[in-house]
Amino acid sequence: MPRLPTLFVSHGSPMFAVEPGRAGPLLTALGARLPRPRAVLVVSPHWMTREPRVAVSTAPKTIHDFGGFPPALYQLQYPAPGAPEVAQRAMALLRAAGCVADPDAQWGLDHGAWVPLSYLFPKADVPVFQVSMPARIDGPSAYDYGRALAPLAEEGVLIVGSGSLTHNLYEIQREGGEENAAPYALEFAQWIAHKAMSGDHASIKNTMTLAPHAQRAHPTAEHLWPLMVAAGAAGAEGVAAERIEGGVTYGVLSMDAYVFGAVPPTA
Repeated sequence: MPRLPTLFVSHGSPMFAVEPGRAGPLLTALGARLPRPRAVLVVSPHWMTREPRVAVSTAPKTIHDFGGFPPALYQLQYPAPGAPEVAQRAMALLRAAGCVADPDAQWGLDHGAWVPLSYLFPKADVPVFQVSMPARIDGPSAYDYGRALAPLAEEGVLIVGSGSLTHNLYEIQREGGEENAAPYALEFAQWIAHKAMSGDHASIKNTMTLAPHAQRAHPTAEHLWPLMVAAGAAGAEGVAAERIEGGVTYGVLSMDAYVFGAVPPTA
């Protein structure tokens, strides 16, 4: 199999699972373009640990790690199989990069994983596992984390960093559509688009110090680091990305996704 691209996806609010908006159909179309992966590896800010952990379950449970949402949301399941053998390979790569990486037999799929995957691979028939995000991380170290995992993309594994391109929950607007998108969120998203599409990985790694409105777009940056993981996992500095423009939900949550590297033709 040719090398797979790496993805950054914005998973937004848990309501994305039942409110596809503009981004949902675009992710489904992307999934249809991709060759069927051997497995999917997801790094999400909803599983952060002191040292890296790798989920090795054969049947990962669907984790509803949120509260206060409609009851129907808690009934949703994403019964994809796990990928314990690939997880062992991921663990070996992290250890080779100097990480203290351990297996985790209990972790399943948090909503940062199963919500976007329900659009990318709606049949839940592709094996999935998660690798935790280290709690002490910044842009450059998140990029290096992705680089450690990069060989998997040459082995049929789709590496997905799942976060949110903008993530200021203090400014969520419950009413109104995209016409109410905050100008700062749009400007920040456009800056990312320019850097990612031109392959400017040096700027991507330093988004929090270089991008306009970065501190407002990300009062805490854990939802941004998966973008750096995906860029690092692309395998080389300067790999340009395709932007999938998912619009803005709740006024401030950009739902853009990025595909780093070429999508090989499907069989």
